[in-house]
Amino acid sequence: MKWEILDRKVDYRGFFQLEVVHLKHRLYDGGWSPVLRRELFQRSDAVAVLPYDPIRDEVLLIEQFRMGAIESPHGPWLTEIIAGLIEPGERREEVAHREAREEAGCELLDLHHVCDYYSSPGGFSERVSVYVARTDLDGIGGVHGLREEEEDIRVSRVSAQAAFEMVASNVIMSAMPIIALQWLQINYEQIRECWT
Repeated sequence: MKWEILDRKVDYRGFFQLEVVHLKHRLYDGGWSPVLRRELFQRSDAVAVLPYDPIRDEVLLIEQFRMGAIESPHGPWLTEIIAGLIEPGERREEVAHREAREEAGCELLDLHHVCDYYSSPGGFSERVSVYVARTDLDGIGGVHGLREEEEDIRVSRVSAQAAFEMVASNVIMSAMPIIALQWLQINYEQIRECWT
């Protein structure tokens, strides 16, 4: 399949960059689409990591204010996993380690790559890499985050089974933790055998 970008301009530049793109693409029947106008939110790719302590059978979850959930009837504080944007020149694994230190004050041991996915491909360029990490969660908790980024992140340890139930009961409403926790639930016995 082919596509052609006819015009693209930056309409807004801030935390995100918004581009207006005029394009056309091949259709499945062999013709071409009309010229389409689309908005594209440009943002760095991201890395998300679920720390898992196989000895304690606990995962680390974080909670923080999220602007995208401001209209939620449950409020804008979401239960999530550690995540952050990739800085220029950084490898994805480096981001996982950096963000674990910044957001939760923990060190990751083994990293297992779960998947890569586009967060909202209808209009966002962001691609997320998800990991599960073997971690020693002894003494981990409290409030963390970088002051210069105005982060206020509450860190909690919960049993893996309790976290699986949080997904099943719709307490966790964000894609990154749902994907990581469902992967851990599906691969639970194998990952425990490998890491214990």
